[in-house]
Amino acid sequence: MEIIHVQKALVILQNSELMVDLIPEVRSNLVMARENAQTIEDVVGVPGRITTVNGRVRAFLKPEWGASSHMARMVLEIMKYDPERRSAINLRYDPDIIKICEKLGLKVSFYNRADEPEDLRKVEGKTISWGVEQAIKNLGEIPDVIYHLGDWGKEPIIALIGNDAIDVAKMAVCLAELLNNKKKMEKVP
Repeated sequence: MEIIHVQKALVILQNSELMVDLIPEVRSNLVMARENAQTIEDVVGVPGRITTVNGRVRAFLKPEWGASSHMARMVLEIMKYDPERRSAINLRYDPDIIKICEKLGLKVSFYNRADEPEDLRKVEGKTISWGVEQAIKNLGEIPDVIYHLGDWGKEPIIALIGNDAIDVAKMAVCLAELLNNKKKMEKVP
């Protein structure tokens, strides 16, 4: 079921001409965990990530279990607080996207990677769980959107979190459209 949801979500992302503007340099991944997921192997992701080709979003491989460690860890951490929140996608950071999310009434929070304790930085995979914990602490509840402004050698990222991959993909496309409209309006004299 989760694989089918991620496949359908990928179609939504790939059919949007504007999604290309939200793909970060590190590329995106869209994940969805099974109910009661405990490990990365319980989370469907896109092998090789979601990229851009000729101005369009593309995923070249079919979703697989255990294909994403980074976004899978984020979903697994979020599920500790709300087991229904089983999907996420990472997007390019843009302060306008954050403003749009806030205007839409989404719960937005952040963490500062520079504040991460040195002992956690040395352990592979610990940054995400620490970051999610900080974002929840900063907001006082589970966010729909978590972002960070990067750190030395780390790209700033926005993570969109939801219950289902299809809903997350639809929201990402909506954000791409709203961002495009905002940019168009800024050019109007």
